[in-house]
Amino acid sequence: MVVNDEEQYSIWPADRSLPLGWKEDGVSGTKEECLNHIERTWTDITPLSVRRKLTDAPG
Repeated sequence: MVVNDEEQYSIWPADRSLPLGWKEDGVSGTKEECLNHIERTWTDITPLSVRRKLTDAPG
């Protein structure tokens, strides 16, 4: 599995080079296991930059 700077997750084959802007999440397994991990971990799909702007917004 991989994660980017926006805290977005994706499954990625372990034998392939990582795409630019992504890093290993440290979790590996079957597709089903990885998707289950993503479901448990990625509970807010809003990109990190947007969450930060919403937190900093007056109001």
